[in-house]
Amino acid sequence: MSMECTLSPPPPPPPPAPAPKKKLYQTIASNRSPVEGNYTEACLLLSQRESSFRKDLQWILVNSYVPSLIQDGPQCGLVALWMATHLLQPQLSVDMEAVIQTAVSRGYTAQGEMFSAANMALLAEEVCGCRAELLSGGLSGDNYTAVIAHLWGRQPVLIPYDEDYNHEPCQRSGHRAHWAVASGVLLGVDQGSVSQEHIQPDPSLPWVFLTSDTGSPCPVGCREVYILAKQGKSLRYQLWSLDSVSQSNGQLRMMDPQRANDGTQYVVPQGGVEAGLAGQTVLLHTRTQK
Repeated sequence: MSMECTLSPPPPPPPPAPAPKKKLYQTIASNRSPVEGNYTEACLLLSQRESSFRKDLQWILVNSYVPSLIQDGPQCGLVALWMATHLLQPQLSVDMEAVIQTAVSRGYTAQGEMFSAANMALLAEEVCGCRAELLSGGLSGDNYTAVIAHLWGRQPVLIPYDEDYNHEPCQRSGHRAHWAVASGVLLGVDQGSVSQEHIQPDPSLPWVFLTSDTGSPCPVGCREVYILAKQGKSLRYQLWSLDSVSQSNGQLRMMDPQRANDGTQYVVPQGGVEAGLAGQTVLLHTRTQK
């Protein structure tokens, strides 16, 4: 007598795990693409806001394009650094995951957050081979002038600030602390105060002047100053007055209580957010610069 052994079919594979829900800024960004070029998007922004700029001033624009990257979680500072790296070392391919892993291994972050500008400066020197200069004491006086001159020299600036819902600087006591990378500056100066040999009108916006060479001297006595910046929740450039950035940067005092009590581990320096971020900015220099 023979016996037949019947094998049961294997159980069906489990259904795939649902994809993590995208945040609103990720959803918006997935339907857009960045605008490349040093001045293309900047001039578009200026044309849309032309009526808000004083007609009695001469406007001079300097910008160096940085690529865009949408952050995944609380990575705004690391994403801003990644963007800046491509301006400092365009010939290098810096992997975002490597930036994150380096920050974690050095104890600068747990989830991607960066609540210390001093640690950001150390990380920048390690991952992008630059020289980082930490400014403290707020964005006024000599620091205000230093930021303008640095951007005029086509070097990036990493700036912590409070981010409003439209990404612009606001004042929420640090509850919405965020990082951006500034790569350009728009200066409003007195008519005739800059030599015509160093500037030329933009073909699309004749009231905006571009520098014709990289060695032209930075104007002094600027009446109004705006910066061009990118941050990890949008692919597009932002245009902010440096005064509004300065005010936002100077009042970063505490982490959002809801975030502080959500049970997640974060790396916060001794003295808290105020000691780590308030009034601080990081200038990034290519190693060839003194």
